[in-house]
Amino acid sequence: MAGAAHRLAEVRARIAAAAERSGRDPKTVRLIAVSKTFEPNEIEPVLRAGHAEFGENRVQEAGRKWPGLRESCPGVQLHLIGPLQTNKVRDAIALADAIHTLDRDKLAAEIGKEIARQARRPTLLVQINTGEESQKAGVAPREAGSFVQRCRDTHGLTIDGLMCIPPVDADPTPHFTMLRQLAGQLDLALLSMGMSGDFETAIQCGATHVRVGSAIFGERGSLGGQ
Repeated sequence: MAGAAHRLAEVRARIAAAAERSGRDPKTVRLIAVSKTFEPNEIEPVLRAGHAEFGENRVQEAGRKWPGLRESCPGVQLHLIGPLQTNKVRDAIALADAIHTLDRDKLAAEIGKEIARQARRPTLLVQINTGEESQKAGVAPREAGSFVQRCRDTHGLTIDGLMCIPPVDADPTPHFTMLRQLAGQLDLALLSMGMSGDFETAIQCGATHVRVGSAIFGERGSLGGQ
C-alpha cells in the first residue's frame, strides 16, 4: 500500500498537470495537506518529503500537535480551515499562519483585538457559503462585499482572499466560478477552494490554495473519533 509521501507526490503531479492544462504556472497553486485527525507520527512522512503547508480544523488539536512538529520543521505554514469559535481566537492567532473561515462580525472583532494584542497577523480569508446552505457556515454571496468592507473599516482587518466548500454531490464548477468572480469584484488575490475530490476542477477555475486531505493521508486518522 502506498504511503503518504508517495500519495503526496501523486497529488503534486496532478496539481501540476491541472495547472498546465489551464495555462497556469503550477507554482501559483499552493497545496495545503489537511492533517486533521492524524497524529504527529502520521504527519512526519509528509514533512520529511519536504512539504511545508498543512491544514487543521480544530485549534485545540492543532495546538497539541504542531509545536512539537515545528521544532524539527520550523518553516511549516499552518492553515486553520475549520469553524473558529471566538473563545479560541487568542490561541488561533498565536498558532496559525492563515485562517480560512472568517465569517461573522463577532469573530472579526475578536481577531482584530488579538492581532493588535499579539502583533501577529495571519493571512485572513472570508468563507463564502456559495450554496447558501442553512447548516453550513459562511457569508452569503450577496453579503460578501459589505462584510469584507466591515472587516476592513470597522475591525481594521486586512482581508487576503475567499474560501468556499461547495454543497456535497453538487457540481463544484459554478461555486468555484462564483468565488473567483467575487474575489475579482473585491480585489482579493487568494482563492481557497478544492478538496481531494475536486481540486483539479478548482485549479481550472483559478484556485490559489487547494485543501487536500484523504488523497494524501487516507480517509481518517486515529484522532477521527474525537
